[in-house]
Amino acid sequence: MTNSKDWQIMPKELFAMGPIVPVLVIKKVEDALPIAEALLTAGIKVLEVTLRTALAMDVISTIAKELPEAVIGAGTVTNAEQLQRAYDAGAKFAISPGLTKDLLQAGNNSKIALIPGISSISEMMDGIDLGYDHLKFFPAEASGGVKAIKSIGGPFPDIKLCPTGGININNIRDYLALSNVACCGGSWLVTDELIEAKNLAGITTLAKQALEHVK
Repeated sequence: MTNSKDWQIMPKELFAMGPIVPVLVIKKVEDALPIAEALLTAGIKVLEVTLRTALAMDVISTIAKELPEAVIGAGTVTNAEQLQRAYDAGAKFAISPGLTKDLLQAGNNSKIALIPGISSISEMMDGIDLGYDHLKFFPAEASGGVKAIKSIGGPFPDIKLCPTGGININNIRDYLALSNVACCGGSWLVTDELIEAKNLAGITTLAKQALEHVK
């Protein structure tokens, strides 16, 4: 489905790069490289920087320039303008919390992969109509969690999901056990407390523990 798109990296490759995609809210540009390096050290290379802070594009640009081995993407992308800015900043992919027809069409015309967000079968069908077969399921726990995703897999066995929202070390294995789940997004690996304390070793340890846990 997505093969006709002119994307630098395809969602199938992206989803296969690791079971956990850290969702990063980074408020200071100087924190960007240390956090990215701490995650790379643990073996996590796909990083989602959310656009929830004023400096998010600068953070993406810094990581893209300084750490080419990281696969950096923009999260919370909600419109075509943000998608273009994410591409200009050096993002390799973009993830949205939901979808609109305008955003899906902008994604089809973009140079970077768009992973649209869905929380219902109707939204999934809108995505499929415009050629998307790799989607974010958000907010996962609040939208029915493992049971909802398992049910969706019946009529749509070829659609792969990255659930995000309410996922942590205690439930991630239940999600990854589902045949239609390729990876999970999570913010628990890099908390505000760890960032403020500049506890980079703590971030690496949490990430290593998480990867070991889902093996």
